[in-house]
Amino acid sequence: MPDPRVTKLAKIMVHYSLELKPGQQLVIRTHPLGEELTLAVYEEAIKAGAFVTIQAEVPGSEEIFYKYASDAQLDYISPVRKLITETFDASLNLWSEHNTHSLSGIDPTRMARVSKAGAPLVKVYMERSARQELRWCLTVYPTHAMAQDADMSLADYREFVYGAGMLNENDPVAYWKNVGLEQRKLVDWLKGRDQVHLKGSNVDLKMSIKERIFIPCDGKVNFPDGEIYTGPVEDSVEGWVRFKYPAIEFGQEVTDIQLWFEKGRVIKETASKNQELLTAQLNTDAGARSLGEFGIGTNYGITRFTKNMLFDEKMGGTIHLAVGAGYPESGSKNESGIHWDMLCDMNDAEIHVDGNLFYKDGKPVI
Repeated sequence: MPDPRVTKLAKIMVHYSLELKPGQQLVIRTHPLGEELTLAVYEEAIKAGAFVTIQAEVPGSEEIFYKYASDAQLDYISPVRKLITETFDASLNLWSEHNTHSLSGIDPTRMARVSKAGAPLVKVYMERSARQELRWCLTVYPTHAMAQDADMSLADYREFVYGAGMLNENDPVAYWKNVGLEQRKLVDWLKGRDQVHLKGSNVDLKMSIKERIFIPCDGKVNFPDGEIYTGPVEDSVEGWVRFKYPAIEFGQEVTDIQLWFEKGRVIKETASKNQELLTAQLNTDAGARSLGEFGIGTNYGITRFTKNMLFDEKMGGTIHLAVGAGYPESGSKNESGIHWDMLCDMNDAEIHVDGNLFYKDGKPVI
């Protein structure tokens, strides 16, 4: 018998997050270890009248590709991927991992090359999403590898994941709708503002949010959720930031990242581990050295770092900055083949907006 919370999550994904309608096309991207959730979502989507395509990862195939693919294969864009990106109505990523470090031995420039080749489709994906032609969501199905990254047993990690999604509640949807209402107060206060200054032991950064839109996040595209975000004016970012937490890309940890910005672009980057990957990703394309996102975590129920950005970027007391592509619905114009979130501790920091104190020591104060 499946965990009843898995069934509950499947219903939330199909009816609340994706709002799936009869006749719509849905792609489910999944992994063999996520079979329980995959089947639960598939059943619910079929009952909803959707046309469902399942794309299941074969463990180890990604490592083989990055090791042995020719340049032509690295640059190749599958017509199947193109068709799905351009025409499907909904996309659901059920994130499971058998080995979170399976790509640790891969040359980072090869991964950056694949990201660059896929940039045009990333742009289409984001533009269709901004126009609400494509609904998408990302959630997690717990595995031993993910639990190990979080320094937990699988049983404890499962409770963490389902607890963060409020799946132990009788009505999780009501909870997330209320989260949206609370976030709307912050978003409304920020509307029409311009200059942002983040100042603390890990950050001294200025940026403009003029004519940009903060998006409240209440379980529609990430589940669990809990953040507000926007895309800063591309050439406005100035200053320095240190990311206390490791940034993880392609399963590789890049630790103690520091970035220096001038006129919106990263002009210098350092890391104590895996700087080669950091530099390769920042050199992916013209937009990779600019910020596509500035987000503020508002989920104070997530209290520990788990090396999974779906949860970590939501932590109350943190902000996250993403180099690369921005979300058009926020007003961002930055385009790139990458979107890499990095997490900054704000528990001893302040955020001033147009000279007014908005955030202090990990919490909004308005």
